[in-house]
Amino acid sequence: MTDERTRSIDLSGLGDWKRSDYCGGLRAADNGREVTVMGWVNSRRDHGGLIFVDLRDRSGILQIVFDPDSSGAAFALAEALRSEFVVAIRGRIEKRSAETINPNLATGEIEVVCLEAKLLSQARPLPFAVDGNTEVTEQTRLKYRFLDLRRPEMQERLLFRHRLAKSVRDYLDGAGFVEIETPVLTRSTPEGARDYLVPSRVTPGHFYALPQSPQLFKQILMVAGFDRYFQIVRCFRDEDLRADRQPEFTQIDLEMSFVTPDDVMAVTEGMLTVACALRGIEVPQPIPRLTYDDAMRRFGIDRPDMRFGLELAEVSDVVRNCEFKVFREAVAKGGIVKVLRVPDGDRLSRKDLDNLPTLVAPYGAKGVAWVRVNADGWQSPIAKFLSDSERKGIESACGAGAGDLLMFLADSPKVVNDSLANLRLKIGDQLGMIPSDTYAFVWVTDFPLFDYSPEDKRYVAVHHPFTSPRDEDLERLESDPASIKALAYDVVLNGTELGGGSVRIHRPDVQSRVFQALGIGEAEARNKFGFLLDALSFGAPPHGGIAFGLDRLAMLLTGGTSIRDVIAFPKTQRATCLMTEAPSPVDPKQLRELGLKLSE
Repeated sequence: MTDERTRSIDLSGLGDWKRSDYCGGLRAADNGREVTVMGWVNSRRDHGGLIFVDLRDRSGILQIVFDPDSSGAAFALAEALRSEFVVAIRGRIEKRSAETINPNLATGEIEVVCLEAKLLSQARPLPFAVDGNTEVTEQTRLKYRFLDLRRPEMQERLLFRHRLAKSVRDYLDGAGFVEIETPVLTRSTPEGARDYLVPSRVTPGHFYALPQSPQLFKQILMVAGFDRYFQIVRCFRDEDLRADRQPEFTQIDLEMSFVTPDDVMAVTEGMLTVACALRGIEVPQPIPRLTYDDAMRRFGIDRPDMRFGLELAEVSDVVRNCEFKVFREAVAKGGIVKVLRVPDGDRLSRKDLDNLPTLVAPYGAKGVAWVRVNADGWQSPIAKFLSDSERKGIESACGAGAGDLLMFLADSPKVVNDSLANLRLKIGDQLGMIPSDTYAFVWVTDFPLFDYSPEDKRYVAVHHPFTSPRDEDLERLESDPASIKALAYDVVLNGTELGGGSVRIHRPDVQSRVFQALGIGEAEARNKFGFLLDALSFGAPPHGGIAFGLDRLAMLLTGGTSIRDVIAFPKTQRATCLMTEAPSPVDPKQLRELGLKLSE
């Protein structure tokens, strides 16, 4: 409903008015100029003889002064203005007096004295204020996304995303890369997450898939001779969502021919340097490297947060024959025992220690054993089960000393690593050990090529089935697939994977052997990937690349915690759009045209 005082105010068209300037771009040097500005009413203040309006557009806020002596008609309109009304203003820039300067605004030294004004559009009362001073639920923000995107915080994030994408394009163009678009409607190759399927009307019973990545097409571009390709591309995955995942997301995708991992990593570091410079963040040259095995050994995870210590130490050999049954039996069953040392462990109370099992339970752990190392010995329920030599061995393995708190987990390697990796982050955060103003990059290299899936009872690709094994491992591809290392690499920032890539398989015989190791027979490989195998058989150069999550990079560089805050129109964790109410039912006629029928 419109305000009673605005009903008699006529709405205007722009007519021959043209915007001369953005609100946020004007400064004291523009004093005396006549300008035409347009935007939304951010706030209105009636000071009796004068009315002040803060006018907002994407560039910032500008104060407009309505004086009845300058323009009676404009002053009458100003009396009726309300928040988020859209107006056009013609006026003269004047410097503010020293005592009225607003140091919180970039335009705070000036104001515009209104000479003419047009009311272009009115606004209903808002479900929440867009000035950023009101708490509002994310559900409400997403439902009224067109209002949420007016908030200066959101506009700055999306404007930064634009600058980020532009800096990447400019850098890669300067490095000799060619931007080439790949298909959005393609063939389903379900070797990763679930595909989003699109039924074909002209070929009933057949389906396209939305691409999870341009992987196969960019490899074919290498075969075609476009030796440096990139694309900022939309990708789709039908998977369970988290704060840093979306069903549709944007990737910075690149591929290069005649390269080794070092070549791809060098280009990536240059690109990151340019991108991070937008926020004044320095990228180390070169970025430190850590093998997958070292990452798992020291941190229990292949994307470690390197901003703080709290490293893990394995003590399986030390406690293999100890009297503590939990440790002994875990090792006997092929499991491991690891310890997390917390310096100045008295900062954690007994209540904190009693809560440890609930922190690791989601990762399959049955509990956490703990020890306080004091100057006069160990304080712990398990101390009596460990000999002096075993205690010394544990202290030596993790560098423990008086005042430290030791936390132990004993189970399968996966349960131990997953539990302690997440416990490390929680303890580090609780004790204030993770600096928020630090950006720690690390490459993780030499991933396993395969991982055995008990559910599928076969090996699966750790990255994807087109990743090349190391040359020196090829001879063990059939005899010992679990030992094969991949020419793969991930770049990690503050515990978040920014991007991952690999050198690809360019030889058809090696690709066929990898398919066989993955349980993909010749007929299935030909059916799913025949076009790639054909391409490789016509002279394929060695090639490799990497893909970055643009959303994730923008989130981290703007200090956000959810990629929904750097995507204009994101989905919820249930993969729905609250604004458009997608997904939605469709007309039965559309289903009939596609030859589809819904089951009950």
